[in-house]
Amino acid sequence: MYSIIFLGLVSAVLALLLTPLVRNMARRLGIVDQPDQHRKLHSSPIPRVGGVAIFLAVIGAYGLLLVARLAAGGIVWGGVPLVLRLLAALAIVFCAGLVDDIISLSPWKKLAAEVIAAVLAWFGGIHVGGLADYSFFGVVSFAVTILWIVACTNAINLIDGIDGLATGVGLFAALTMLIAALLNHNISMALAVAPLAGALLGFLRFNFNPASIFLGDCGSLTLGFLLGCCGAVWSEKSTTLLGMTAPLLVLAVPLLDVGLAIVRRFLRGQPIFTADRAHIHHKLLSRGLTPRRIVLVMYGVCGIGAAASLLLTVYHDRNSGFVIVLVCLATWLGLQHLGYSEFSVARRVALGGAFRTVLSAQLALETFEHEVRADITLQQSWDILCRTCPQFGFSGILLHLDDVIRQWGIRTGWQARIDFPGHGYISLWRESDVRTRGAAAVLFVDCVSRTFNQKLSHLHAVNQE
Repeated sequence: MYSIIFLGLVSAVLALLLTPLVRNMARRLGIVDQPDQHRKLHSSPIPRVGGVAIFLAVIGAYGLLLVARLAAGGIVWGGVPLVLRLLAALAIVFCAGLVDDIISLSPWKKLAAEVIAAVLAWFGGIHVGGLADYSFFGVVSFAVTILWIVACTNAINLIDGIDGLATGVGLFAALTMLIAALLNHNISMALAVAPLAGALLGFLRFNFNPASIFLGDCGSLTLGFLLGCCGAVWSEKSTTLLGMTAPLLVLAVPLLDVGLAIVRRFLRGQPIFTADRAHIHHKLLSRGLTPRRIVLVMYGVCGIGAAASLLLTVYHDRNSGFVIVLVCLATWLGLQHLGYSEFSVARRVALGGAFRTVLSAQLALETFEHEVRADITLQQSWDILCRTCPQFGFSGILLHLDDVIRQWGIRTGWQARIDFPGHGYISLWRESDVRTRGAAAVLFVDCVSRTFNQKLSHLHAVNQE
């Protein structure tokens, strides 16, 4: 126990001493984060390689523990083989983050580095064995482990958007894992997490609002990677029922944020790696909360997740279902409060009549395009057009193509005219109060333009022959 306290305190003191040195060196070297008044709202350039100070503090604490010859020194030496197996993975993640802090890396290159590091961690002995009462083996365990580690790595990185947020979330997770390790008498895990918690605590002195140094990608990526690995080790030491449930709860906030980012960008048709201002902390900012208050609120949520994970660790399968249901309910209520429009629209489309409307419109478009593209005359194409128009709310048509003039329906409301250079035009009329969705009408106009262009080109080629 004394060795664990020693590691935590020494690491915290070293972080307090090393962080100003790293900050000043980064400032002299120009490794700073420039404000842009959009996503980066700090008033002046801030050094962004705080991860260097944190992990120098962790390494220094281990070195001093070995020099001091405390009782845990033997356990640390016993864990050296595992550390050596993971050293290459840690180096890859840290170096990828550091390079991104200095000269910037593309998101795909960083993701590739994270996946390679996660694969090395799996071969080094970090395995996710199960979730709840489902056990994973072989290829499934490999895939889930890679997904878990990469998700944790990116989760801490993405949540690092406000002074002290990622550091504090990581500190809550590390302290929770430390307490869980002590409760389970897992001294090796406690010795692994204690210096990380101490270093984060010391670094938070300079990273809390207003921050004078940022974690940077070298810090946030490596922190997320380490927490992911520790969470996997925690799951291996848990009962079969718990599996990854407790680690999921303690990292719920960052994992939820990265999950929301992926889903909402998918729903909007945006690239997954596109930066935006729709993370949880951005939503709270838009509601008028100050950055400091947002961080404190997020700390409180992390505290609830930490308490839930420790309850599961202590009581195992007793009342575990009740705890998980409460956490899920609280998460759902929180998401409702944040007001993500993407999910409300998706819910209306999926559960309301909008899905059937979109599906029927798409089927009608495909049928129309298939029929007009067939080897038929312009008159037959006109008949198909007249038959299909009402399905999209159009009440009138005027066709003037190659000296052929046709009219149908009532020509009132707003008009969409489609020109076919060298051939003529088609005009479609639609009443403004029609219930059919306007988006489907626009798609229909585009489909008419495309299919009749192809039809006219085909007929022209036939006439030339």
